[in-house]
Amino acid sequence: MNKGYTFLLVFLLATFTHAQEEVAKEKEKALKASVDLTWEANKELSENEFIKAEADYRRAISKSEENVVAPYNLGTAYYKKESLEEAFGRFKEVGESASGKPEKHKAFHNMGNVFMKNEEYDKAVEAYKEALRNDPTDEETRYNLALAKALAEQQKNKDGGDEDKQEPEEKKDDQEEKEKKEDEQDQEQDNKEKDGGDEEKDENKEGDGEEKKEQPKQGEKPDEQKQPRKNQLSPQQVKNLLEAMQNEENKVQEKMNEKKVKGPKVKNAKDW
Repeated sequence: MNKGYTFLLVFLLATFTHAQEEVAKEKEKALKASVDLTWEANKELSENEFIKAEADYRRAISKSEENVVAPYNLGTAYYKKESLEEAFGRFKEVGESASGKPEKHKAFHNMGNVFMKNEEYDKAVEAYKEALRNDPTDEETRYNLALAKALAEQQKNKDGGDEDKQEPEEKKDDQEEKEKKEDEQDQEQDNKEKDGGDEEKDENKEGDGEEKKEQPKQGEKPDEQKQPRKNQLSPQQVKNLLEAMQNEENKVQEKMNEKKVKGPKVKNAKDW
C-alpha cells in the first residue's frame, strides 16, 4: 500500500469522524434548546397561559425529536382541556418515538384514557395492555384495564340485545298483517255462509218443510261464535300486547343500567 493511498484513507476517516462529532454537537445543542423551551412552557402552563405554553411546546418539539417530554406534556394539556383528538396524536407520537419503557408506559396509559372517554372500550383494552407490557407493576393501569374489559363486554351485550329486539318487531308486524288478512277472509266466508243460509230458509218456506236447521255437532261451536266479539281481544292480540309491555319494561331497565355504568371513572392521566 503506497503512502499516498494511506494518507487519503486517514484523511477521509478523520473528516468523517469530525463530521459525526459536529452532528452530535448540533443534536446536543438542539436538545438543550428544546428542553429549555419545555421548561418555559411548563411554567406558562402552571400560570394558566395555555396559548403561550402550546406555542413553546410546539417549538420545543420542532427543535429535537429526542425530547419526548414536550409532546407528552402538550398531550396532557390537551387532554385536560378535553381536546381528545389532539391529545391522542401527541401521546401516540411519544409511544412510537420513545426509547424508554417508562415513557412508553405513560403514553399508552393515556391513549387508553382517550379511548375510554370516546367509549371505544375495545381499543382502550389494547392500549392498557401495551402500557402494562412496559410497566407490569402499575396498579392504576391494571384497574383501568379491568374497567375497560367490563365496559367492552357490556357494550357488546347491549348491541346484541338491540339486534334481537329489532327482529321480533319485524316478525310482529308480519304476524299482525297475516292475522288481518285471515280475519278479512273469515269475515268474507261468514258473509257468504249467511247469504246461503237465507236462501235455504226461503226455499224451506216455499216447500213442505218445517225442517229444522242442522244443529252443530257436539263439541263444535257455530261459525258465528268463532269470531271474537267486538272490543274483545283475540289470544294473539293479547300475546302481542304482553310482548310490547315486556319490551318497554326492558328498555326502562336498560336505561337504569346505563346510568349505573356512568359511575366508575378511569384513573387519572399520567403526569410526567
